[in-house]
Amino acid sequence: MLEIDRPVIRVLIVDDHPLMRKGLVDILDGIDDIEVVGSAEDGAAAVALAYAVKPDIVLMDISMPGMDGIEATEKLVEMDSDARVVVLTSYSEREKITQALAAGAVSYLTKDAPPEAVIRAIRSAASATQRPTPG
Repeated sequence: MLEIDRPVIRVLIVDDHPLMRKGLVDILDGIDDIEVVGSAEDGAAAVALAYAVKPDIVLMDISMPGMDGIEATEKLVEMDSDARVVVLTSYSEREKITQALAAGAVSYLTKDAPPEAVIRAIRSAASATQRPTPG
């Protein structure tokens, strides 16, 4: 079978629970076309780290102390980051998801999604077209 050489997708993981961050790193470790370039425990740390490491994808929890995932997503959009945000949430609450998408997230997953769904969401977000520039 012909192996397709894909560009490596740089991922930043943002969640206030250390176990969730570690679990996501473990899921993504060993996936040839995905590299975890950092992790952050809250939105403020995520914004600063995204500026430094320039991820392609940010897996962003919504509910975190301090700056939450919705505000952090807005900040990433404001700083004109090329990173695409995939919201990862324990909420299936429509209002929070709608707010995250309105803030600039490209998609969302609930935290009970299987690992394969997380990998698909990362690849899908990475292959999506760039956000339109306001004009």
